[in-house]
Amino acid sequence: LSVFPLLGSIGSQPMRKFSCVSLSTQKLNIRNLVSYEKQQVPVNAIMFITTKGIKICVSSDQKWVQAAIKKIDQKRTTK
Repeated sequence: LSVFPLLGSIGSQPMRKFSCVSLSTQKLNIRNLVSYEKQQVPVNAIMFITTKGIKICVSSDQKWVQAAIKKIDQKRTTK
């Protein structure tokens, strides 16, 4: 029995566990958001993570989204 490792296979590529496919249009409570990730594929979006660990995808061009990102960044720098 021979085992040949496949170099450069899909297993070696970093894969996201969760990616945004559809976007929520609902405004979220900024106080409930603890983190975010920017995403460009398959859609351009911001994925917010709530205090309960729920991931919600929203369009990055909404004003409240930019305010929420700023608030999260400020919390990160003060810790």
